[in-house]
Amino acid sequence: MTAKLSFTLLAAVSTFALATAGCSKKADVPAAQAITDAAADMPAATTMPTAGPEMQKVLDHLALLGGKPIETLEPAEARKQPTPADAVKALMKEQGMSTAPDPAVTTKNVTYPAGAGMQNARVYVPTGVKGPMPVVLYIHGGGWVIADIDVYDSSPRALAKATGAIIVSIEYRHAPEAKFPAAHDDANAAYQWVLANAAKWGGDPKKIAIVGESAGGNMAVDVAIAARDKGWAKPLAVVAVYPVANTSPDTGSKKTFVKAKPLNTPMLTWFFKHTLSSPDQAADPRLNLVAAKLDGLPPTTIILAQIDPLHDDGAGLADKLRAAGVTVDLKEYAGVTHEFFGMGAVVPAAKEAEDYAAGKLKAAFGT
Repeated sequence: MTAKLSFTLLAAVSTFALATAGCSKKADVPAAQAITDAAADMPAATTMPTAGPEMQKVLDHLALLGGKPIETLEPAEARKQPTPADAVKALMKEQGMSTAPDPAVTTKNVTYPAGAGMQNARVYVPTGVKGPMPVVLYIHGGGWVIADIDVYDSSPRALAKATGAIIVSIEYRHAPEAKFPAAHDDANAAYQWVLANAAKWGGDPKKIAIVGESAGGNMAVDVAIAARDKGWAKPLAVVAVYPVANTSPDTGSKKTFVKAKPLNTPMLTWFFKHTLSSPDQAADPRLNLVAAKLDGLPPTTIILAQIDPLHDDGAGLADKLRAAGVTVDLKEYAGVTHEFFGMGAVVPAAKEAEDYAAGKLKAAFGT
């Protein structure tokens, strides 16, 4: 499948002010071309940010793995493409580093009840830590279409080691087989399941937080909103790493980083094409978090990559959270791209980001 689809898929709601981007509203305009045209209409940037040397090595190794552009593929084939995690492992091997799991963290694969049966999860427990330990629900990225808990294994491992907390990484239903809001419903079910089972793993159900990356960052905030609205035990903290938070294609970073790697702007269009059942769902505040009711949420940490079409999603969400009276810590890392979090073994900025997130979680837990 090509990335060609009517751009009205992401322009059906008022948030999509295409006119300001200089884009045509005509149906059947290829999405990638429409966004590229919008970027061409922008004033030229004086200096385009570039990846730092360590980050660039990861990108070079990803290119050597020979993956096809995600936005040109059917979902089943897209899920078979090499990932940034594969590139990190290749680089580690080249540098003579072990890729074996860190013995400071043990894991157990489990399942949890979700909207359509059972979903997989993995419980990460730091060794040598006396319980009861805090517990973190971790939600992986992948645009609701690709990736899984194996692809996103390094982040929860790093967080478990750095925080001394139990990290529970969950799988959820993927689009297009299960379209929005299936994944969000599963994440909410997983949160309730974690609350009910924390003590069984040696955890403290009164010390719960939520972490998510990309699409998972979106769902992390959404779970916190659901906990507020439905009377569940509230998480003590949320960490959203480059979250999807604004369904408009009209943000500055989506125009600037049209061709970025490993995430580009046409891929975002592709993800939404497969995730939404109808264009008007793009206005749903569970996806378009900048339009959600955000007051009363726990302290939230937002981590951004400089070279990322989702950069302005996270920055805009931070502004909206502050306006709603929520305590927000916003941290941007220069010279890195989307997916850098979890690459701490080879990218120093990633290690800094992992430690920063861990510090915020430990502060929330009082540990």
